[in-house]
Amino acid sequence: MRPLSVNSLNPAILNVQYAVRGELAIKAEEHRNSLKQPNHGLPFNKVISSNIGNPQQKGLDQPPITFTRQVAALMEYPALAELAPNAFPQDVIARAKELYEEIGSIGAYSHSQGVPLIRQSVANFIAERDGYPSDPAHIFLTGGASAGVSLLISMLISSPNSGILIPIPQYPLYTATLAQHHGTAVPYHLDESSDWSTSVAEIEAALEKAKKDGIETKALVIINPGNPTGALLDEATQEKLIHLCEKHSLVLLADEVYQTNLHHPDTHPFTSFKKLVCKLNSPIALVSFHSISKGVSGECGRRGGYFECTNISDEIMALIYKMVSVGLCPPLSGQIGVDTMVRPPKPGDESYALWKQETDTTHKVLAQRTQVMAERLNKLPGVSCVDSPGALYLYPKIDLSDKAIAAAKKAGKEPDAFYALALLDQTGICVVPGSGFGQKQGEFHYRLTCLCPGVEEYVGALEKFHLDFSKKY
Repeated sequence: MRPLSVNSLNPAILNVQYAVRGELAIKAEEHRNSLKQPNHGLPFNKVISSNIGNPQQKGLDQPPITFTRQVAALMEYPALAELAPNAFPQDVIARAKELYEEIGSIGAYSHSQGVPLIRQSVANFIAERDGYPSDPAHIFLTGGASAGVSLLISMLISSPNSGILIPIPQYPLYTATLAQHHGTAVPYHLDESSDWSTSVAEIEAALEKAKKDGIETKALVIINPGNPTGALLDEATQEKLIHLCEKHSLVLLADEVYQTNLHHPDTHPFTSFKKLVCKLNSPIALVSFHSISKGVSGECGRRGGYFECTNISDEIMALIYKMVSVGLCPPLSGQIGVDTMVRPPKPGDESYALWKQETDTTHKVLAQRTQVMAERLNKLPGVSCVDSPGALYLYPKIDLSDKAIAAAKKAGKEPDAFYALALLDQTGICVVPGSGFGQKQGEFHYRLTCLCPGVEEYVGALEKFHLDFSKKY
């Protein structure tokens, strides 16, 4: 009998890279285990997971929204409403009863597209947000936005010559999924000197190069607000991108999972692509993604999200349904999380005051941390950092000396990965090197989250490390 070997597996998986949970995260977990020993010998006493947007992770501890957890509790164990009748507000009890009458036990499968009542709630949310109608039949609930992204990319890739335009820097889900399905990433660079803005001319140039290389470009990915950059598109740029998709017959994949993570909503508001496609009466095929993992809910582990299809034919909608039905249904706990996200308490509801206090506090804390971190990082020699108006991250650029680059090469590492590994070993802070997201040749970055409490101590450790590293190299 021949043993199972790497060579006998699908070769595409060897090309899949996902830096957010890659080498740095693995080593951080090793350090975390070492810290359990009395004489661990490490120069820090805790690991700070700044590598991933995981708000409720132990150590980051963003408080969950009480309304979400109370509805979830009653859906998990409906008898609680009778066993502890005074423990739950009346609007929570009413919501759970409404959902239970629609769903029944959450231990059962739901409709493959998602619970109809919850899809209607999503459609109402979109219509209220944008001022244009939304059809629940065109909405698919998913196990997090990532599941929807992976599905759509897998359906768009018809051959290895099928390409999808990906922003650089990008969230590595996109290149990983393309590698898995034998597709081709068509990169277009964001402009760091202009607050990571998106250039139509840059995308046009990427399309032209892809065409010369024999690539048929099928779709354009836009992440708005950006990951890892935190950049936020203005409506004028969004309209240009819609017209570009019309010109080149591109499907627009709009990753909008950070739409409520706005640090300056009065001056830097979010506008959905759905709203502008409707406003312009554009015929482009649009798929818009959202998630309960981000925003102020931060319910990553529940795996809840949705995507909405706009200008997609009935024939293709049927094929999407066929594909989601293979997975039976998205997790019911995630679907309930979607309902509480898109249908929060309203003024006058018993839960509203607490919900408003909790969400306002989280927004304020994230905005303050982002501002403090950007200001302090920009004061460091050899560091520049765009102060992001949205999302959960900063993406500072670091100047590395020839000596540091040579040391990295000797160690067999990318220079920014070498820097990030040294940061982890000296401070316990885990970040993701820019080489995991993509960057211009000769430039170096890292991404860190703005979720970490104790920001003064946290940034102080980053500052001390950078100064020591610069002195050494």
